[in-house]
Amino acid sequence: MRCRAVIAGRGALAVTHALAWAAILAGMRSCHHCTSRLSPLARIDARFCSTRCRVAAHRAKPRQVIPDELVAEARWIRYSSTKVPLTIHGWPASSTKPATWSTHDEVASSSVGVGPGFVLNGDGIVCIDLDHCLDGKVLEPWAARILEAISATYVEVSPSGDGLHIWGRASGFSGGRRVAFDGGMVEVYATERYLTVTGQPFRGSVRRLGDLSAAIRMIVGG
Repeated sequence: MRCRAVIAGRGALAVTHALAWAAILAGMRSCHHCTSRLSPLARIDARFCSTRCRVAAHRAKPRQVIPDELVAEARWIRYSSTKVPLTIHGWPASSTKPATWSTHDEVASSSVGVGPGFVLNGDGIVCIDLDHCLDGKVLEPWAARILEAISATYVEVSPSGDGLHIWGRASGFSGGRRVAFDGGMVEVYATERYLTVTGQPFRGSVRRLGDLSAAIRMIVGG
């Protein structure tokens, strides 16, 4: 009888933990069209908050702007409103654990968190992150200098709306650096880091990854 009571108690505890985690995941999920939070009572595979959003999303059929070099890699994650990396099922993800990454299509079909991110693993794909370089549509002079130094490549507006992510390839650079540059702050990453991806190209952006080696040397020195 005592063993049965212990087993029953453990079973009840497991159910409680599962329900608690389900509630957390429900709070993390957002509508694929308007990005508002989904109801905790929504189905586990729900992607939209209403019929109106579902219909609008299917009619929109947005043009793919993210370079194929990124889309083709199975190095995508979702992230929370506090930038915590998540798997497509809502569990914690890591930029150093490939088992927690997914394909672009899988991430695009997930409603976990608030958006997608791409993981850098040292294969030559890099990202230059320009913080607070946009004031409305006006580009800060220090950021304009960097853009003038790069070859044609994919550049998009960051989730905050006042920064830019410059995606490309580079040789001779690894890890990550955060440096002051000509009055602004710049971060450069090549490995063990994920960067958010918005799919909102900045003016002059092209749908491919250009060579950023010279621009990175200018920014970090060497």
